[in-house]
Amino acid sequence: MKTAAHILAIDDDDRIRDLLKRFLIMEGFGVTTASDAASARKMMQSMSFDLIILDVMMPGEDGLSLLSSIREEIDTPVILLTARDMPPDRIEGLKRGADDYVPKPFEPEELSLRISAILRRAAPTDPVEDIFMDDLVFNLNKGELRRDGRIVRLTENEAQLLRILAESHGEPVSRLELAQLTSAGVERTVDVQVTRLRRKIEPDPREPVYLQTVRGIGYRLTGD
Repeated sequence: MKTAAHILAIDDDDRIRDLLKRFLIMEGFGVTTASDAASARKMMQSMSFDLIILDVMMPGEDGLSLLSSIREEIDTPVILLTARDMPPDRIEGLKRGADDYVPKPFEPEELSLRISAILRRAAPTDPVEDIFMDDLVFNLNKGELRRDGRIVRLTENEAQLLRILAESHGEPVSRLELAQLTSAGVERTVDVQVTRLRRKIEPDPREPVYLQTVRGIGYRLTGD
């Protein structure tokens, strides 16, 4: 990475904290760790962080409670890390302001990719208005997809999906996030909508160039 983002990793498991610290430092991040909510609160009072990795199931104050408290004061991106991966738990975390949800056990490389994607989306960038894909152009402001000047018909769900991916142009968006931000509702429905959308924007839907799958995360939209 070009800049060393400072990450706070909060987990009561010594092994997890050590793994996170060693791996993320190797990836170029600055890392501070805390073993519980009380220690994390003290660190957040004296230091600033670019992203927080937060374990949900901790003794004393749990991660969801701490997340709610964090969201009352700051909008620093938060990734929840937990062994509880049931849909109601994930939804509750997202409702309280989590940016992503990674179940244990996890692949460190996947977590690093998710961190990088969230940090890139959080960084201020010049807004993109048009995304060009071969003979297609998608206008974010109008939500219109055109081929050689003629409107390509999109269903409401397809337009929602394309707009959200376009707003994060070039960066991965998780399947869970896409499900929550669109009317898809569940990740499997997102996959179906992506397949349909590829038939409209890809030269060869079987070998997607523009609407790409990001393994272990979700999808991203790229342009020419």
